[in-house]
Amino acid sequence: MASLLALNLARPAVADEDASTVAQLTAILNGPQRSAEHKARDRYRHPVQTLTFFGIKPDMTVVEIWPGAQGWYTEILAPFLREHGKLYEAISPRDKEKFRAKLAADPAVYGKVIVTELAPPAETEIAPPGSADMVLTFRNVHDWLRAGPQAAEPYFEAFYRALKPGGILGVVDHAARPNLPYDPRAMSGYVRPSEMISLAQKAGFKLVAQSDINANPKDDTNHPAGVWTLPPTLRLGAKDRSKYLAIGESNRMTLKFMKPR
Repeated sequence: MASLLALNLARPAVADEDASTVAQLTAILNGPQRSAEHKARDRYRHPVQTLTFFGIKPDMTVVEIWPGAQGWYTEILAPFLREHGKLYEAISPRDKEKFRAKLAADPAVYGKVIVTELAPPAETEIAPPGSADMVLTFRNVHDWLRAGPQAAEPYFEAFYRALKPGGILGVVDHAARPNLPYDPRAMSGYVRPSEMISLAQKAGFKLVAQSDINANPKDDTNHPAGVWTLPPTLRLGAKDRSKYLAIGESNRMTLKFMKPR
């Protein structure tokens, strides 16, 4: 009875904490550090819902993987974690100069961001071992799979090393429909969720939840130029442009893994 009472008393505090996180993230989405172009993609990328699904809190140590030169999610994570948390950005070699320039241009927002590199086998320490509460990777795994499934394994091993026991790995990527032929190198940009889960489990992670937050039922994931047929890339140019704009951005999986305690 006492434990049940304690649990019931704790629930309002948890709800208040979640509401506070949503309010902070929502305010950041409307901030001046984000371009109009980036804000326009919120309807496809659902950043508030995605980050709260993963369980982010403002006092966490978070590692974002390969943020890209423009740092779409960095514009949200950096101000959210600036006061009470810590943000590591594990960048790719191809983006490092432009990304560092972006951070340097706005120290009020990005001055506390810690930049590391992730380029196996040479660079794999994305944060001190066992220090991170959360590792996040958005639409990166399909790139690593192009060299074969084994090429993606060192990345997941790096995530595992950086996380504390009980730490969370959040993965978002283009999700292939199960009726399409299996493509182990993900040349279309789409990955089977089952393959993603296997990669994470091989590194030692446990799948704890998955969500349709970023799913797109209009996307059959079978396009002439792969996922890049769709916005924002629209690789076919004017050809069938209205058709692909009507579909919107890709169908995506949203997977939450845990490093066992």
